[in-house]
Amino acid sequence: MSDSPASGKLEVQLHALLANERGITVAAAESCTGGEIAHRITSVAGSSDYFLGSVVAYANSAKESILGVPADVLASVGAVSAETASAMVEGARRIYGADLAVASTGIAGPGGATARKPVGLVYLAVSTSDGVRVEEHHFPGDRTSVVDAAVERALQLLVEAVRDVATSKRTIENQE
Repeated sequence: MSDSPASGKLEVQLHALLANERGITVAAAESCTGGEIAHRITSVAGSSDYFLGSVVAYANSAKESILGVPADVLASVGAVSAETASAMVEGARRIYGADLAVASTGIAGPGGATARKPVGLVYLAVSTSDGVRVEEHHFPGDRTSVVDAAVERALQLLVEAVRDVATSKRTIENQE
């Protein structure tokens, strides 16, 4: 399979959607994916028209000081939680002034797991003006497999969110 737009790569789909929906901007906040979401998005020429940036906040201190994840959230439920993913994605939207954002936090392994939070546990969040959606995933495999699966689903979430925003935007324009 080639790397042409017909190949169905999610970053290419995202680009095609955003090229048609001028003015919609995207940002990211990444922990367990370590910048791979941003890498995939920016691998497409022209992504600077809509992708504003990404914060790789690996340490809890960065999640708190840069993205605004409340210290009490990190202390009570931890960095790998729906609450942290939600705060991270909102922080990314705020920092960049983006229309949409996506965030990842999880345990890629091989270390760092507990009985309650095993390797492969990943929380992904997407934020639009309609609110935040958080998903919990349990991706199988080694570190690379977990990261790859998390990035793939995060990009799917962005594509879905752009479609939703574009549909809402057209509905509002048609009512005016």
